[in-house]
Amino acid sequence: MRRLVAGVEYDGSAFSGWQSQLDAPSVQQALETALSSVADSPVRVVAAGRTDAGVHARCLVVHFDTEVIRNQRAWLLGTNGRLPGAVALRWVSELPGHFHARYSAVARSYRYVILNRLTRPALADTRVSFVHRPLELEPMQAAATRLVGEHDFSAFRSSQCQAHSPVRRMQSITLVRNGEFIIAELTANAFLHHMVRNIMGLLIDVGQGKLPPERAEQLLAQRDRALAPATAAAAGLYLWRVHYPAVFELPDDSAMMPSPAGCPADLMLHDTHGARH
Repeated sequence: MRRLVAGVEYDGSAFSGWQSQLDAPSVQQALETALSSVADSPVRVVAAGRTDAGVHARCLVVHFDTEVIRNQRAWLLGTNGRLPGAVALRWVSELPGHFHARYSAVARSYRYVILNRLTRPALADTRVSFVHRPLELEPMQAAATRLVGEHDFSAFRSSQCQAHSPVRRMQSITLVRNGEFIIAELTANAFLHHMVRNIMGLLIDVGQGKLPPERAEQLLAQRDRALAPATAAAAGLYLWRVHYPAVFELPDDSAMMPSPAGCPADLMLHDTHGARH
């Protein structure tokens, strides 16, 4: 039995989320259908995590086991030829059986993209969170700093969250502005259900002056989701990177799409880290 690992990129706009569902389209179902066609036998994948309806992924890592012999090029191109246009494999590798897409991961990074201007977007409608009121970056950064570290994030988890513990270790939160865009990147050992979107809901309210930055640490102490601001929109959220130990030597990622240096799209979609998973 061979263990194959793949990086999956998708636009989540037309899907009910990553996870297979009986009555709604999912990214997992589309991928498993395409892989099964290439293998000419059923294939089930295990993912590093799950994304909700409308959330995108730059590189969600999955693994699957198979006895079928195909070279990596055949898996990659054959699967992409059978996937809908909104989903694509970026790479395929073979790894030892002890690799696990979820349990071998040491951290995850998400990016949240806000378009902050008076008029709504058309081309980026499903790719950004639109906020028409002006946002001040400095208080948003001050609030974000208070969330870094190991905390009980109960105030930032959804009522449907099934995690056994609300404690997570937030490694970093960075925010940058480029013209009309604000991009937040959050990295943690793991995330709770709706955790990123709930944090961004708080940061947006802080940026609009509705709440002070100190509200972040108050919410951590109160541990009550009902006291926190509304959940931010799904459209601006991207699962950006799943981090693994270097020993697995997973492929480097390329930019999602090229654009002129300094253009907002470049900041939104280009990997500026240049590091391995």
